[in-house]
Amino acid sequence: MSNLLAIGSQAPDFSLRDPMGQITRLSDYRGKSVVLVFYPADWSPVCGDQLGLYNQAFNKIEALDAKLIGIAVDSHWCHAAYISARKLQFPLLADFEPKGEVSKQYKAYDENAGTSARAIYVIDGEGAIQWEYLSPLDVNPGMNGFLKALRTLK
Repeated sequence: MSNLLAIGSQAPDFSLRDPMGQITRLSDYRGKSVVLVFYPADWSPVCGDQLGLYNQAFNKIEALDAKLIGIAVDSHWCHAAYISARKLQFPLLADFEPKGEVSKQYKAYDENAGTSARAIYVIDGEGAIQWEYLSPLDVNPGMNGFLKALRTLK
């Protein structure tokens, strides 16, 4: 796996399906900070812990005038079921077909596993990457890093 996209570079725009099947674009969030969370799969133990932690901190993230978006190669139907079961307050987008295309653009795709890597980006309101982190697949990266990055953007 290669290094993530460089801090200061423009985040690639994308069009992915949300859990309702509607198209969501990164550019829809222009003017707001965005935390993009790439993760391997819905229903996996570490991903569940990671996304559950972010759900508990959802109000802190919103208070920093930021939006949190999860991205994995699962289908939008799988995401809809997962959001419902876990009562998530943020969208999960389906990087499903062509599989991993957006994850690949963000250098956050694990070819060996066929899933998104566990990578996080903080993108400012102008679309520039301000922070990035690649975590080992079996480690919940927590949120201290991206919360600190969001605070510096305020």
